[in-house]
Amino acid sequence: MSNTPVSSEHDGRRLTVRTEDGIPLAVREFGSPDAPTTVVFVHGHCLRTESWWALRKQLVRFWRNEVRMVFYDHRGHGESGEAPASTYTIDQLGRDLGSVLNAVAPRGPIVLVGHSMGGMTALSYARQNPHTIGSRIVGMALISTAAYDLAEAGLARHLRSPAVSLLRSAVRRAPRVVHGSKKLGRTVGTALAKAAEARNRPVDPRLAALVAAMVNTTSVVTMSSFLESLLGFDERASLAALAHIPSLVLCGSVDMLTPFQHSAAMASLLPASQLVSVDGAGHSVILERAADVAAAIIGLVERIAHTAPAASGRELMAVG
Repeated sequence: MSNTPVSSEHDGRRLTVRTEDGIPLAVREFGSPDAPTTVVFVHGHCLRTESWWALRKQLVRFWRNEVRMVFYDHRGHGESGEAPASTYTIDQLGRDLGSVLNAVAPRGPIVLVGHSMGGMTALSYARQNPHTIGSRIVGMALISTAAYDLAEAGLARHLRSPAVSLLRSAVRRAPRVVHGSKKLGRTVGTALAKAAEARNRPVDPRLAALVAAMVNTTSVVTMSSFLESLLGFDERASLAALAHIPSLVLCGSVDMLTPFQHSAAMASLLPASQLVSVDGAGHSVILERAADVAAAIIGLVERIAHTAPAASGRELMAVG
């Protein structure tokens, strides 16, 4: 791990972590390095650290320096390095998460917070490192994500469409050619972002602009290569490892990409979980309803700190 200059405290402390295969991951830290608890945030597919900005603002205001927060960009995303397309899998992201944890939080309790593909990454890490669950990993928040059958409900069903199959085939045959096609990335990525938020009320234009900007910076190779891994994703075994630690399972009630039924299915296998439905929110709930998500995460960390009985979290909470 190496330090790089900090441009301002607003941007946090910037670090670079090298993965096991040498890929540089861009990391940012907020809060005191000596804080008793570290919360690590893992972003979704085609997003980056900036996707957490609204939530981070809420948490910094509440926690100040009492909790250390760590954010990082996946390989091929944001400011992190690109990697061979063959390594763009959820399993590899689980190993990358392990590299980040070992580098920035080798000691002390850790809470993992994963949104969308970030939640799947956290589940993959749990399967690969069961010995850390309950010791290093003391809590987990799974936001707008799924543990299995991703292509059975919501817009994720389109992962099996012929168009997606053709895109994946083109990337496998000629990754360098497709890599430069930002127009394709903008078209596909923006369409998915808009469709995921399509509801009966207008989307905040600032939210749409931010999501589109983040998607536009992700290469088509990165976007496409992860789709195959998402299609076959099944981490039901990971849920068993998490059954006895406090957890939060949260989803927007109108999430069209990973519908609420995925969250309900996960929570049913996590007896120490709290299931939260954010009324009227879509897949970008961490941006749309940052205050509500922050309150739920703060509640999880407080529940861990006070060792509340696991059974107290089983009921469904709806946030209006």
